[in-house]
Amino acid sequence: MNRSWASTLRYRTILLTVALGGLLGLLAFVLIRYAVLTHGEDPWIPARTIPHTDVNPYGANFFLAREVEPWKRERTVEMAQQAGLGWAKLQFAWAEIEPLRKGEYIDPVSGESSWAKFDRIVDLCLAYGLQPIIRLDLAPAWARPTDSRPETPPVHFEDFGDFVYAFVEHFSGRVQYIQIWNEPNIYPEWGEQAVDPVAYTRLLKIAYQRAKEADPNVLVLSAPLAITLGEPHPEPGKWRSMPDLEYLEAMYQAGAGDFFDILSANAFGFDLPPEDPPRPDRLNFRRVELQREIMERYGDSDKAVWFNEYGWNAAPETFPEQVLIWKRVSEEQQAQYTLQGIEWARREWPWAGVFNIWYFRQTGQQYTPNEAAYYFRMVDVDFTPRRLYDAVQDATRPLFVAPAGHFEETHPGVTVQTGWRRKLSAGASGSAYLESQTPEATLTFTFRGHSVDLIARQGPDQGRLLVTLDGRSIPSLPSDNQGRSYLDLSAPATVWQDRWTIARGLVPEQHVLRLTASGDSATVNVDAFEVNASQPAVFPTPLVLTLGSAALLLAGALWWDIRRGSRRERFF
Repeated sequence: MNRSWASTLRYRTILLTVALGGLLGLLAFVLIRYAVLTHGEDPWIPARTIPHTDVNPYGANFFLAREVEPWKRERTVEMAQQAGLGWAKLQFAWAEIEPLRKGEYIDPVSGESSWAKFDRIVDLCLAYGLQPIIRLDLAPAWARPTDSRPETPPVHFEDFGDFVYAFVEHFSGRVQYIQIWNEPNIYPEWGEQAVDPVAYTRLLKIAYQRAKEADPNVLVLSAPLAITLGEPHPEPGKWRSMPDLEYLEAMYQAGAGDFFDILSANAFGFDLPPEDPPRPDRLNFRRVELQREIMERYGDSDKAVWFNEYGWNAAPETFPEQVLIWKRVSEEQQAQYTLQGIEWARREWPWAGVFNIWYFRQTGQQYTPNEAAYYFRMVDVDFTPRRLYDAVQDATRPLFVAPAGHFEETHPGVTVQTGWRRKLSAGASGSAYLESQTPEATLTFTFRGHSVDLIARQGPDQGRLLVTLDGRSIPSLPSDNQGRSYLDLSAPATVWQDRWTIARGLVPEQHVLRLTASGDSATVNVDAFEVNASQPAVFPTPLVLTLGSAALLLAGALWWDIRRGSRRERFF
């Protein structure tokens, strides 16, 4: 009899335990689901408080000015767009634009405007969603000393300043980022002479002032410095190639901090992983942290750092050590380290902005397979994508859908059509905003979340923004006589960063917010967006109480059954 009762007790105990476990599991599911709905599926991404850092970090260097065939130019930028790149770093030679004499912009071969070739390149990049960053250097023969190298700076820096003014004026509204010269701390980028940070600072000052005269909204990048430990010049006390840290310090001492908006830097990884720590006597990816320390010491902590040339070289193992200027890694490591470096920077460096990978594709005219530089490429000359291209394409896919967080107008989730211009203002979120006076000019913001807010400028000069979400009008907003939902940005006084709630309680999936300037030609400004992954949820009190009570009753029954079984066994 004892065996029979014990068997029955075990059977009943198992049933009660399974039932209790199921109820507790269901209760846990309800509570977890409530927590997800309340607190969101995505972590909140805080605002990147340093201007010019809330951007698509992926860009690359291109040689489009050397490409003769138009179809190859177009195929190049088409592949760049498909890879998710947002930036095209380009070199436009002063010597090609103003070749024969000052103030004359004529191509000596074709007789057409020397601007025409560069207009086509800029327009092509913009058509494929690539923002151009233009490096300006290489003085024409008439501006530099006789028989000097093309990299030599002009005799009269004011001539370069006049060219910068003409360039910025010509491309106003199409090119917003210019870089002044390149690697002036090394031979031969400063010509056949000792490098001179004070002289470069003077050139930068003149170029900056003339650029801002032509367009106050243009952004000036300093010349990136070659990362080097230096090489002495034959003249005592001078440098043929000056260590980048010493050169940057000397620039700041000469007052350079007042004459650039973004610091441009180079970041090669050599044969070391991205996390390799920085040291003054070591060349690696994180060496830029030492440049950043100099910036902060001179009060420039509110400026971004953009990367002019970035990457790892994947030359073959058969190459001798003496030709591996940038050392080497495998092609798989090249792809892996490139992504890891950008991820590290976005996580650890709030001041990091654009990373221009060196390089996208060459024209076949500058590097041969016998040179180490050939093996930086993302795409072969014949348009075959390398492992690096594939890795970048995979990594950029999530960038174009904003999760929960605060996002500036430069975020890759924002797509801007023609008719909008980016303007700088200390009062705006991120120190810049988008402005349009063009009727029907449209921009979109793609996001994933339960709610979306718009941050914009309100004032007496402001008009209406037509608003749709996923192609539909929004019932919670007012409608015009055509049934179109809108936001009225007009107000008696100007208010920066005013906030409008566009939608709440959305299904947590991808949405597209479309903003269109109304047809009245009034000014409209768009500053930033905020997305929340959480939504108000009604706590399921009756269900939780029911499940909880059932679980308690079952637990009590199980305890009583076990106790009763124990007493019965003792009795028998």
